[in-house]
Amino acid sequence: MAARLASECPDGALVCLHGDLGAGKTCFVQGLARALGIRRPVGSPTFTLVNEYRGTRGLAHIDLYRIRGAADAFSLGLEDYLQHYPGIVAIEWAERALDFLPEDAWHVRLTPGKAEGERVVEIARPGRSRG
Repeated sequence: MAARLASECPDGALVCLHGDLGAGKTCFVQGLARALGIRRPVGSPTFTLVNEYRGTRGLAHIDLYRIRGAADAFSLGLEDYLQHYPGIVAIEWAERALDFLPEDAWHVRLTPGKAEGERVVEIARPGRSRG
């Protein structure tokens, strides 16, 4: 699913990832990275807040788990990534800065499925309801 999303997202696209701890947000970003030709290991940037990767296209992986709101996101320089990054920007815990994010973002919601290890993935395209 992440590879398909990567093929549909233009450069400059914002992918907002939503879900509880352990829902699979970082795993989804790893799938985006593989689809973008990134060969380096992709881990959660919880403590660094931002990791950038280069493949056939760029990927900025941002984790907002440790921020308190839109003001912290702004001081992080998030606006520069949203306006000028030449690849895809993927943000984990995006709900912590929703007021700051553009309306044309993709939203990916990951929730546990009925079976152990199963995930339900809902993707809302830009301009469609986030549900």
